[in-house]
Amino acid sequence: MPSRGERPEDGAGPVPAESSTLHKDELSSKIKEQKVVVDELSNLKKNRKVYRQQQNSNIFFLADRTEMLSESKNILDELKKEYQEIENSEKTKIKK
Repeated sequence: MPSRGERPEDGAGPVPAESSTLHKDELSSKIKEQKVVVDELSNLKKNRKVYRQQQNSNIFFLADRTEMLSESKNILDELKKEYQEIENSEKTKIKK
């Protein structure tokens, strides 16, 4: 699975409708998940510790709460932007 920010479909030509819908549903799920993360981090008390999981392992490292919140908001914005692009491309296909 590609990491966040990488989109294998870039430059790959038109995406079939089923694949596009599947990707849209997956993005919608990720957006909901990311909204929960942002909300949880926003509501933490200042003195609470936050840990970040090392990718592909069960190792956790202490992280700065404000940095994690900022990063989570950026990821959410990217996901929303990608979702909006898919919706816009579907609308233009319908108009044609």
